[in-house]
Amino acid sequence: CQPSMDNVSMQKYFTLSGLNYAAQHRIVLFALTLLCYSVIWMVNAALILTIIVDRKLHEPMYIFLCNLCISGLYGTVGFYPKFLLDLLSPSHIISYTGCLLQSFVIHSSSGSDLSILTVMAFDRYVAICYPLMYHSVMTRQRITLLVAFSWLLPLFCMFSNMMSVFQIKLCGSLIPKLYCSNSLISKLACNVSMANNSITYFNIVIYSFHLLFVLWSYLYLVHKCLGSKENRKKFSQTCVPHLVSLLNFCFAVLFDMMYSRFGLGMLPLGMQNFMAIEYLVIPPIVNPLVYGFNLTKIRSRISGLWRSKKRASCDMLPVKHGIIRDVVS
Repeated sequence: CQPSMDNVSMQKYFTLSGLNYAAQHRIVLFALTLLCYSVIWMVNAALILTIIVDRKLHEPMYIFLCNLCISGLYGTVGFYPKFLLDLLSPSHIISYTGCLLQSFVIHSSSGSDLSILTVMAFDRYVAICYPLMYHSVMTRQRITLLVAFSWLLPLFCMFSNMMSVFQIKLCGSLIPKLYCSNSLISKLACNVSMANNSITYFNIVIYSFHLLFVLWSYLYLVHKCLGSKENRKKFSQTCVPHLVSLLNFCFAVLFDMMYSRFGLGMLPLGMQNFMAIEYLVIPPIVNPLVYGFNLTKIRSRISGLWRSKKRASCDMLPVKHGIIRDVVS
């Protein structure tokens, strides 16, 4: 029988049903998840601090890269702490407000990732196609506006989406996923919300234009760089890492969309969960590593810090040995 509207409209808690493993598997999964989260923080924090500390890296490309890493950390904060607690808890519930907040953080982070990648594509387009005008185009004010755009737009889009979900009446409380998602909360609605559908399609259109611009800019850059050896070198040094990040992001979002639309009940639980969290695991690790290894300035800066640290430790050895000799004598 259909539940009454008075009972279903005031849901206080949701149950996350994606985590259905034996107790011994959860301990292993907890250790692996904690290790993964620690690695994500280490590699992203190392790149962010390197860019902030070194004034030579205060250039548009590195500023945007720093924001990409911050966005990755921001998104993982919405998932990993709650997931780690669920691995240690027999019940996997989340409050209605907490569910909406988790969905907002995770999805605004993915939107910010795409906005930042779009801004980075524009930066590379100007740098390669109009090198003489680069510094007059990429002024400090324009960089500030682009960074603000890459954060405020996704926050506004996801906040609007969250508010449209907040007002709907729900007929269920079971979310078949490891974390909350606006699309899955909407599926629990008693009636289809026109406002929610309109805002969802509006957001899809906005980010489709983002993706089309990135694809167009890189097709144009490939065509432009084919005729010049210098441009080919510049493209391989600065654009290839960006393309890797973009492809990584697209595959991750594709997995999540496949999971939300088609994956439920058709695949093993482990595969479903991987599809659901792939963009919260792979991109935050791969992005800083790809840029750290491929961008010469960052690689040389990190290796220089490592060499100076190693040299300092070597310089301390004679002092320690001398102290030991004095004590022994």
